[in-house]
Amino acid sequence: METKWLEDFVSLAETHSFSRSAQLRHVTQPAFSRRIQSLEAWAGTDLVDRSSYPTRLTPAGATLYTQSLEMLQALQSTRAMLRGYHAVGHDVIEFAVPHTLAFTFFPAWLSGLSNQFGPIKSRLIAMNVHDAVLRLVEGSCDLLLSYHHASQPFQLDADRYEMLTLGQEVLAPYVRPDATGAPLFQLPGKPGQLLPYLGYAPGAYLGRMVDLILKQSAIPIHLDRVYETDMAEGLKAMALEGHGLAFLPYSAVRKELRSRKLVSATPKGLDGLDTTLDIRVYRERPQASQEPKGTAQALWKYLSRARPHE
Repeated sequence: METKWLEDFVSLAETHSFSRSAQLRHVTQPAFSRRIQSLEAWAGTDLVDRSSYPTRLTPAGATLYTQSLEMLQALQSTRAMLRGYHAVGHDVIEFAVPHTLAFTFFPAWLSGLSNQFGPIKSRLIAMNVHDAVLRLVEGSCDLLLSYHHASQPFQLDADRYEMLTLGQEVLAPYVRPDATGAPLFQLPGKPGQLLPYLGYAPGAYLGRMVDLILKQSAIPIHLDRVYETDMAEGLKAMALEGHGLAFLPYSAVRKELRSRKLVSATPKGLDGLDTTLDIRVYRERPQASQEPKGTAQALWKYLSRARPHE
């Protein structure tokens, strides 16, 4: 049994909706449903009454809900105590960062900070968006860096967590050029000539952003998904080899655009096939009973002065 199953179950018990809880837990609805089913298999009984709407718990589910709250709170408290024993220096800042930002934004951002704020001892934990957010919620990192878009906000309690905006990132389609320098594949494509499309795996945050771009396009876009992964760097590597076009963050392709190894897949005059994302940093608000690391606190104060709040 995995603790994330209990967290999923608590979310379902409180929202009474599989789709809403899947969104809050940053997973697809099928994946969320499978995790609830896995928990029921472990429990050996039905926990959810699927014949009702909104979703209700069975008597067994109601019992597990109460116990889950206690178990998760106990685990979180125990983990906090155990973290106090480990010998990592108090001046090391632990960052939870989604893979794409870990490869693109984070290295240059940290270099800039070192020049202005001073040397920073850091530990980078790179993972998918859901697990990165979970790290923050579990108290397993000092700071969370992530993308933000109004259509896909994180459901973090503003009374418990605070946020700063560090910058912005444009997500747009890119492709390898042909021998003449023209795009190897160019949007929007045609019904009988679908463009090879390198897409994000289902549930990936940037994938949901691309889906939004395509949904809001003023004209039909004709794509044939030939490859998928949950990492932008993987899509970029495939695009560089000429396997198709990919929607990528600008920071991931800045060097390739300068060297003309990649070019825009959007022709002039065709607008609306990109979107702007905020890059944000989150932390848990300091509690009177538990002071944050001194270096992490100093960095947050510096960022608060140097960047606008939202």
